[in-house]
Amino acid sequence: MARIASKLHPCLWFDGQALPAAEFYTGVFPDSSIDRITRFPSDATEGEPGAVLLVDFTLAGTRFVGLNGGSEFAFTEAVSFVITTEDQGETDRYWSALTAGGEESMCGWLRDRYGLSWQVTPRRLLDLVTSDDAEVARRAFQAMQPMRKIDIATIEAAVAGG
Repeated sequence: MARIASKLHPCLWFDGQALPAAEFYTGVFPDSSIDRITRFPSDATEGEPGAVLLVDFTLAGTRFVGLNGGSEFAFTEAVSFVITTEDQGETDRYWSALTAGGEESMCGWLRDRYGLSWQVTPRRLLDLVTSDDAEVARRAFQAMQPMRKIDIATIEAAVAGG
């Protein structure tokens, strides 16, 4: 196995879907790969011998581990992954890919087909809602609140329109 670049990386608990999820995610994000698949040993007391136990994969340069741990735990919105996008095209692309088979939520949040929560967040939105100009931040935040997928042009118009 390759040398671990970071001491910190997420382990995602799946109910038998770690490999299809890793294949899906590596298809969505550039600079991604499936790095290793570990299977249950032939004498496993838990899990079916030969079935996928762990999937080590990299998404946009960040290491993840997918664990087929069973149905005991499920993902919740208490943990989400933020994708900082550079423009509306990138926002639209991630939104479309990750909501396919999943569900939209509010303010740029979504849940994908595997139940994992994501925030598709344009960098420009972050700049505006954290502006030192309180009025700009307020307008941007108010414009964002009713949105599902973030529309940068609408937020820019709200900030400019006063």
